[in-house]
Amino acid sequence: MSTINDVSRLAGVSKATVSRVLSGSRGVKEASRLAVLKAAEELNYRPNVIAQSLLSQSTGCIGVICAQENINQSTAYLYALEKQLSQHQKHLLLRFASSQVEVQNALDELSCGLCDDVVIIGARFELEVPHENVIVVDCMDADASNSIQFDHAFAAETACNYLISQGRRQIAVITPTANRFAEHILLGYKLALENNFLPFNRNLVFMENSISSLVALQMLMNNSTTLNFNALLVADELEAQRVITQLQAFNKQVPKDIMVFSLAGSLNLPGVPAIPAIEYPVEVMAARIVKWLTQEPQSTPVPQLMRGDLVVP
Repeated sequence: MSTINDVSRLAGVSKATVSRVLSGSRGVKEASRLAVLKAAEELNYRPNVIAQSLLSQSTGCIGVICAQENINQSTAYLYALEKQLSQHQKHLLLRFASSQVEVQNALDELSCGLCDDVVIIGARFELEVPHENVIVVDCMDADASNSIQFDHAFAAETACNYLISQGRRQIAVITPTANRFAEHILLGYKLALENNFLPFNRNLVFMENSISSLVALQMLMNNSTTLNFNALLVADELEAQRVITQLQAFNKQVPKDIMVFSLAGSLNLPGVPAIPAIEYPVEVMAARIVKWLTQEPQSTPVPQLMRGDLVVP
C-alpha cells in the first residue's frame, strides 16, 4: 500500500506539500499541485481521512441539506455539486429535510465536527441560519449574506417577453405565495406588460396559497373574463406537467391553444409537449458554491444573484 512518502518522492515535493494539496488547502503552486495529484493517481494513494482531519483541523467534508420538493432539480443539483467538490478533494455528506425543524436538526448534526461547511438548497420556508459557515442556495431566506439566489423577477420578465413575441398577449400566472419568490415573479410579470404596453389584469394572476394550481386553472377556465388566455406561467416543470394534463381535459391543445411556460426547468417526457422554460445552469451554480467554500473568507459576504437561460423547444 502506498504512503505519503511514496507520493512525496514521486512528485518531487515535501510531505507537507502533499498534505496541503490532498486536503484542498490554498497557497500551493499549480505545478506542485498537479504533480502531487498525478503521483497520487499513479500510486493509487488514498490518504487516511481521520489522520488528515486531526492534522489539518479540517474534515474535508461539506454537508448538504436538500430541502427541495422537486426531485428532478435535487438530483441535478447534487450531481453537479458532488462533481465540483471531488475536483477539490472534498466529500459530500447529504441530509434531506422538508421543514424548518428538520433543517435545524440536520444543521446541528452536521455542524458538530462532521463537516467544515454546510450548504442548504431549495428551502421554501423561513430559515434561521446563525452559522457563518452555512451557504443557502435558492432558499426563501433571501436576505442571508451567504446566499446564492435565483433572479425570479428577471425570469418572469424574460418569459413574458418571449410569450408576447410569439403573439401571446393574454398571459396568466399561477404560482403559490408560500415563498417570497411570488412577489418577485409578479414584479417581472408587471414590468414586461408595462414595457409592451399591455394592461395588467388581476384576474389572470393566481398567487393564493390556499388553492392548488389545478383549482386555479379551473377558475381561469370558468371565468368569462379570463377564458381567452393563451399563455400560462407556472413555477416549475412539475407544475407544468400537471396543468398540461388538466388543459388537455378541457380539450385545449398545448402549445397551439395555450402556451405553457415553466419558470424553473423544462419538460422532456414522452407524450408530453415540449415547452419553453427558464433553466438555471447547475454546473455554474455548483462552481460558484465550491469557489465560495474554498476561497479566502470575505469580511462582508455579499449575496449572489443568478440568472437563468431561456430554453425553447
